[in-house]
Amino acid sequence: MTKTSSSLHDLGVAQLSRALAAKEVSSLEVTQHLLARVTAADALGAFLHVDEAQALAAAQAADARRAAGETGALIGVPLAHKDIFVTRDMPTTAGSKILGGYLSPFDATVVARLNAAGTVSLGKLNCDEFAMGSANENSAYRPVMNPWDHDRVPGGSSGGSAAAVAARLVPGATGTDTGGSIRQPASFTGITGIKPTYGVCSRYGMIAFASSLDQAGPMARSAEDCALLLSAMSGFDERDATSIQQAPQDFHAQMLQAREGATAAQPLKGLRIGLPREFFPEALSADVNSAVRQGLAELEKLGATLVDVSLPRTELAIPVYYIIAPAEASSNLSRFDGVRFGHRAAQYDDLLDMYKKTRAEGFGAEVKRRIMIGSYVLSHGYYDAYYLQAQKLRRMIADDFQQAFTQCDLIAGPVAPTVAWKHGEGKDDPVKAYLADIFTLPGSLAGLPGMSVPVGVGEGGMPVGLQLLGNYFKEGQLLHAAHALQQATAWHASAPGGI
Repeated sequence: MTKTSSSLHDLGVAQLSRALAAKEVSSLEVTQHLLARVTAADALGAFLHVDEAQALAAAQAADARRAAGETGALIGVPLAHKDIFVTRDMPTTAGSKILGGYLSPFDATVVARLNAAGTVSLGKLNCDEFAMGSANENSAYRPVMNPWDHDRVPGGSSGGSAAAVAARLVPGATGTDTGGSIRQPASFTGITGIKPTYGVCSRYGMIAFASSLDQAGPMARSAEDCALLLSAMSGFDERDATSIQQAPQDFHAQMLQAREGATAAQPLKGLRIGLPREFFPEALSADVNSAVRQGLAELEKLGATLVDVSLPRTELAIPVYYIIAPAEASSNLSRFDGVRFGHRAAQYDDLLDMYKKTRAEGFGAEVKRRIMIGSYVLSHGYYDAYYLQAQKLRRMIADDFQQAFTQCDLIAGPVAPTVAWKHGEGKDDPVKAYLADIFTLPGSLAGLPGMSVPVGVGEGGMPVGLQLLGNYFKEGQLLHAAHALQQATAWHASAPGGI
C-alpha cells in the first residue's frame, strides 16, 4: 500500500478506482477511513443511517473479487445512497416520519446495479421529505449543513448526497432530480452532478414524488466520476414502464471519445453552445453571472463556439412545474395511509379517522402543501383549467428546446440565480424557494439531460455551478464537454475549508 490513509478521502471515484486496481490501497482500508470521517462529521446531518458492519463486509468481498482477478472500475469504491431509494438491508424513510423504520423487501434497481458493480454502500443520505424542497430543510429528521458554510443550505432535495461528497465523506453518491434536485445542490456545494435523460435510469424502487419527472443520477467530484457511476446505474429495466429500451452504454468511453477536428489544445472545437437570453436576466446575481461567464470563457478557449438562442417560455416553467409535480405527488402519496406500511396513528375512531390522523402526523408542512395543491388542480372543475393547460405548456417548453437545438449542440447557463442562501431564509416564503428553480425546471419538464459543473465562487466564497443541458440521450456529449473543462481548470478540485 502506497497511499497514506490521511489522503484517502481526497480520492474521487476514478482516482480511487485506479488506486484499487494498482493495489495501492484496499477497499477495506478506504472504507474504514471514510466510516471514521462520517462519524466525526455527524453534525453535518448528511447521513440518516450508517451500517458499518455491512459496509466492512462489502469492502472485504470487493477486495476478494479484485484478488480473484476481476477488474470492474467500481469494485470496492465506497458510496452512499439518497434515502429515496429503497434498500433491503437498511431502513428507507424518504426523509419522512410516515416511513420511519420502514424496511423494504427488495433493493431499488439503481442500488442493485451499483451493488453488482462492486460498490460499497456506507449508508443512507438525508433528503427533503419525499424529495420536496430546494434547501434540505424539509427533512423530518434534521436539516443538512453546507460544508462550505454551516450557516447556509446545501440545496435540495439531494442535499445530503451533495454535502457528503463535498465534505469528502464519500467519493460519490446517488441522487434524484425532479426539478433540479441533483444540479442545484451540486452547484451549491461545488461538486459535479448529472441528471440523465428521463428513462435512462430505472425508477423501480425509487419512492415516487412526481412520476413523469423523477430521475436518478450520480453526484461526485468530477465528470469522469459521474460517467463511471452513470454507466453502472443506467440501462433498461422491464419492471419500470418508463424505462427506455436502450442497450447498456459506456458513458466513460463516450466522454473520452474525441470530437472530429478536435486538437489537444481545443478538444471542443466545433461544439456549439447556446446561451438562452432568458437564462441571463437582470435579476441574476452579479457574482453568479461573473462565475458562469468565467466558465463559458474557458469553454471558448477549448474550442467551443457560443451562440445566442432563446427559450421564450422559461418563465412559465415555474407555474407549469408547480401544477404538474404536486398533482402527481397527490396521487403518489395517497398510498401512505397507515394501512399497509409505515406510520399509523396510535388512536383513532374509525378507518377515515385513521387516515386523517396518520397523514396529519406523518407528513411535514411542505408535503401537505403540495398534496393540497395537487388535489385542488386535479379536482372537478379545475382539471381542465389548470392541469390540462399545464401539460400543453409543458409540450411547448419541450418544443422550445428542440428549436434551440437546431442552432446549437448544448445549452449553457447558471444553475440557480444565487449562491446558497442562509438557513431559514426560505422557510416562511416557499414561493421564494420555488423561484430559485427557474433555470433547472425547463430541462426537467422537457425530460432532457443536464449537468452542474463547478466554475468558481460567488458571494461569501460559496461555489457556483455552470449548467449544461443536452438533447435527448446526449449524456456522452455533456460529459465530454464537462470533462474537457475540468481537465483545463481546477474548480472541481476545490474543497471546503477544514476538510
